[in-house]
Amino acid sequence: AVMEDTNNYPVAGSKNEGYSIEFRPDGVYAVIYPADPSVGTADLSDICEQLKEHNVLDYDIEVLTDAMKQMTGKPVLISEETADEGSDGEGEQKPTEYAKITINISSDRMQASVHRDIKMDVQWPTVDMIRQALADKGVVFGIEDHAIEVGAGQSEDFVAAKGIPPVNGEDARIERHFNMDEKGRPSRNKYNQVNYKDLNIFLLAKKGDVLAERIPQTKGTSGRDVFGNEVMPKNGRPIPLPVGKNTEVQDENFIVAKIDGQIVESNKRINIDPHLEISGDVGVPTGNIDFVGSVDVSGNVEAGFILKATGDIQIQGMISGGDVEGKNVHVSGGIQGMGRGTVKASENVEAAYAENADIEAEGNIYIHDAALHSNIRAGKKIVVSGKRGLVNGGYLAAGEEIQAVTIGNPMNVVTRLVVGVNPMLQKKYQDACKEYKESKQRLDQLMKTLNTLEKIKINISTLPPERAEQIRKLKLSQFPLAGKVERSEKLVRELDEERMKMQKGRIMVEDTVYPGTKLSINTLMKSLQTEEKHCSFMVDDDGIRTGPY
Repeated sequence: AVMEDTNNYPVAGSKNEGYSIEFRPDGVYAVIYPADPSVGTADLSDICEQLKEHNVLDYDIEVLTDAMKQMTGKPVLISEETADEGSDGEGEQKPTEYAKITINISSDRMQASVHRDIKMDVQWPTVDMIRQALADKGVVFGIEDHAIEVGAGQSEDFVAAKGIPPVNGEDARIERHFNMDEKGRPSRNKYNQVNYKDLNIFLLAKKGDVLAERIPQTKGTSGRDVFGNEVMPKNGRPIPLPVGKNTEVQDENFIVAKIDGQIVESNKRINIDPHLEISGDVGVPTGNIDFVGSVDVSGNVEAGFILKATGDIQIQGMISGGDVEGKNVHVSGGIQGMGRGTVKASENVEAAYAENADIEAEGNIYIHDAALHSNIRAGKKIVVSGKRGLVNGGYLAAGEEIQAVTIGNPMNVVTRLVVGVNPMLQKKYQDACKEYKESKQRLDQLMKTLNTLEKIKINISTLPPERAEQIRKLKLSQFPLAGKVERSEKLVRELDEERMKMQKGRIMVEDTVYPGTKLSINTLMKSLQTEEKHCSFMVDDDGIRTGPY
């Protein structure tokens, strides 16, 4: 209800309701009375409803809410509108009111959008009003006439002006004149037969060869924002030449080899690594070897000694119980594991034969005669070729394929073959799962501790300095640990996706596979009970299927 007060102007609300609204000739005033348990408390929604009923739509909500906080009981001007009759008392019609126009500018100043505050009893602004609002905001460039004409009759916000974004320059880039993927690909003769003894293990360069070229950066093209200002582009960024060991810059943008040697990329730099040549055996005269580069050994690697290199390793003799690790490992005389030595390669392994050996390669493993009672694991293929091409006993696992001439023997010796699951990828996945689980447990325990400290509301300033520093470090440690958990979880997902891609494993037997051979293809298992000739094994809808070689 609206009542006349002693000053002869309308008043809505009352002290019992905690507020009153005074419609004075010079504007609308709000009075918020001090809190009193015996009377009501002012409610913002009630006040707003009263103002709406009396056609007071343009009022200062911030002043009103501040008055509700202060509760001084004194009148506060919240609007300069007059009383709700909408006239001067003589029947004169109130002027037409149009919706308020707001021009919103994007953070990059490339778009100006129009928003209208549409309320009851107000008119939509005209096209000319929108144009004027844009001009008042300073928008002078990229104004879209058609968008304004269409948008003026719709309730949704619309874009009325668009600038021209700058076009940034291209960054400099490095183009390599070599391809690391060519390494380890067997050569073929004129009859298209694969020569597994010629595997192109080394990627070599001659002195003066151009290894890489820098394509310089370019400049960008400027744009213009909706205020008509020129927007400068980002010019392309330069990039340093990845000059490394035994390479040099020529004509400003080219990297050339300073010596003959093997191309090796390390820490994003292009290097030429010379060969470390060892005349004789890796044993007592040399001790263990850990070399940054590639190694040639004219003799053997003896039992109990270690040969490790970042590049490729070529051994003219044999490995007799020694430990060898490199990118590609080529052993002319074969590998005698002797139940103690291991051979590991980040790419391929090639040997004449393997006996009681432990061999692991992320790429392919090539044995040119026989693999006897050995543990052999390859990320891609295991190929046992040559006159015998024999696999007898042991455990062979490959991500894609196992090839052999003969598997097992008439004595039905147990020989286990696994394909379709990358053993190195599986190990990485298991290690990643373990790390994620451990990190997650540590983070959960840390968060429980921090939550407990938060609940008991310890004031660090009152603690001894040592204890306060411990709590501070404890709080800070949650962030790197949470980041580690997130990275570990991502790695687990990525490795799991890679594992799921291994679906086409197969086993190829050129001559004979004997009973006693146990096959596992894509996690399906089969034990051979009969002798098979010139065959292959792979998975179809019915399980492991035997087909022609």
